[in-house]
Amino acid sequence: MEEEYDVIVLGTGLKECVLSGIMSVNGKMVLHIDRNNYYGGETASITPLEELYRRFHVIGPPEPMGRGREWNVDLVPKFLMANEVTRYIDFKMVDGSYVYKSGRIHKVPCTEEEALVSDLMGMFEKRRFRKFLLFVVNFNEHDVKTHQDIDPKRMTMREVYRKFDLGPDVMSFTGHALALYRNDDYLDQPCLETINRVKLYYESLVKYNKSPYLYPLYGLGELTQGFARLSALYGGIYMLNKPIDEILMEKGKVVGVRSEGEIAHCKQIICDPSYVPDQVKKVGQVIRVICILSHPIRNTNECTSCQIIIPQTQVNRKSDIYVCMVSCSHCVASDGKYVAIISTTVETENPESEIQPALELLEPIDQKFVSISNQYIPKHEGTKNQIFISRSYDATTHFETTCDDIRGIFQRMTGATLDFKDMLTVNSEADQEDEH
Repeated sequence: MEEEYDVIVLGTGLKECVLSGIMSVNGKMVLHIDRNNYYGGETASITPLEELYRRFHVIGPPEPMGRGREWNVDLVPKFLMANEVTRYIDFKMVDGSYVYKSGRIHKVPCTEEEALVSDLMGMFEKRRFRKFLLFVVNFNEHDVKTHQDIDPKRMTMREVYRKFDLGPDVMSFTGHALALYRNDDYLDQPCLETINRVKLYYESLVKYNKSPYLYPLYGLGELTQGFARLSALYGGIYMLNKPIDEILMEKGKVVGVRSEGEIAHCKQIICDPSYVPDQVKKVGQVIRVICILSHPIRNTNECTSCQIIIPQTQVNRKSDIYVCMVSCSHCVASDGKYVAIISTTVETENPESEIQPALELLEPIDQKFVSISNQYIPKHEGTKNQIFISRSYDATTHFETTCDDIRGIFQRMTGATLDFKDMLTVNSEADQEDEH
């Protein structure tokens, strides 16, 4: 193993595998090591079903639930926007996108037609929201004629809402269910990013009409392995079940890793927080509850997959609550069974009570599996010691903050800006090469 690499990647979590693939495509010599004997780390998809029960120390399952291998249950669920996916693996549309208001769930209106019939708004507000949507759809950052006297780099989003005379409820579902913000800090920041986020949501929705989200067949673990295959096609080397005994440093910079008496030299390291506990700090916790159901979620028009966002203001919290559901339609559960996962940032000493509004939406629940994970962020940017550490996965059930972290690490490592759209072409070409 005593060789020289450009980059050594520690851990096969989703972010690490995506970055490994990107670095390999960019001509870097990459060695990828994981102490586990499986791909995915914290973002693994668990199969068979019995393994999920063992992992959470739950007795069962109480009755046969199809063949165990029909199940692929994500530990950290993430939906992807249709405009930001790789062609390297198979995706399927998510049926619906919903938001919680006054104890009920409502379909998120994302088109002019849906805005006019949505029960989230009164008659006059529907028309005002329709005008706002038209403005967003036609908005072009580089064409001032589309700005309608809005300065996107100076005017705040709160001022934009005021310009269109939109009330608190519309502000809530626009900011949290369309722009996918986790809190309301964005309201007093320049509106450009929010407008572009809503526009991305709309453009992703237009592709499939029902929702803007896609999800990998066989679970999120497929995305991890897809990028691992991409890395291998471009010369990346993978080693599973390989412990890391020491990260080697010289003059304050990383020079390699030692594993079972062998040394691999490198210029840079990418890793998840578990590999460098002294270089990260805890910033909170996330509770996730995996629920096995025998029915679709009520009031979702019998959707076999969906996302529900419960905005913080609806349940007197500082953080949103997220629910995502998938089923046999995505090859992650037996026929007639559903997997719903609730997640939120922990705010009290009793985390399970915090997600009670979401649990009530899912009743009756066949079985639930509860986990509480610490959230870590790096203490440094990595540019001095050349160790680039990913953040722990947050409570969101969409891919946006994960993409932000990947872009940030790439930029700090290379000085360049990562555009995921460039990866689509690369992955398509790699897929064709793999077939030959």
